[in-house]
Amino acid sequence: MTDVTNVSVEPIVLRTAGDGYLVADVGGAPVPVRLRQCFPWSEPRRHLSLRDADDNEVALVTDPATLSATSRAALERALAAAGFVLRVTRVRSIDEEVEIRHWTVDTAQGPRAFQTHLDEWPQALPDGGLLVRDVAGDLYRLPAPNELDRHSRRLLWAYVD
Repeated sequence: MTDVTNVSVEPIVLRTAGDGYLVADVGGAPVPVRLRQCFPWSEPRRHLSLRDADDNEVALVTDPATLSATSRAALERALAAAGFVLRVTRVRSIDEEVEIRHWTVDTAQGPRAFQTHLDEWPQALPDGGLLVRDVAGDLYRLPAPNELDRHSRRLLWAYVD
């Protein structure tokens, strides 16, 4: 079984376009792609879905080590750009409305407000922390609830086990 799956039988070639975006050359045709990190969150640099503008998977890279050095370098640049995760330090409010949950938090980068779908629940991480994906696809990492202040814990209790 191969560690890189794509729509053709030829190996996938990745490169960074002049505008800085990742491009997958699949079957000789260049396809601009965006990176989507798949589970498990404990291995964020493996199991990478490359998706086109219509969110169709063009390729799945399960192990970047199987790529050529040039492709791996392009993938590493895309990972660095996509790997930005906001670190939450305090939860100020969580309000629900129709199909959306509104979050107001403090992060290491400053105050933020974001929205999640009601069926989007925080994902437990191996270290006890939580990961939340907002409607725009941005990631927010919360420490283990017992490491947060009392107000944050009170707001989160309904969303975690």
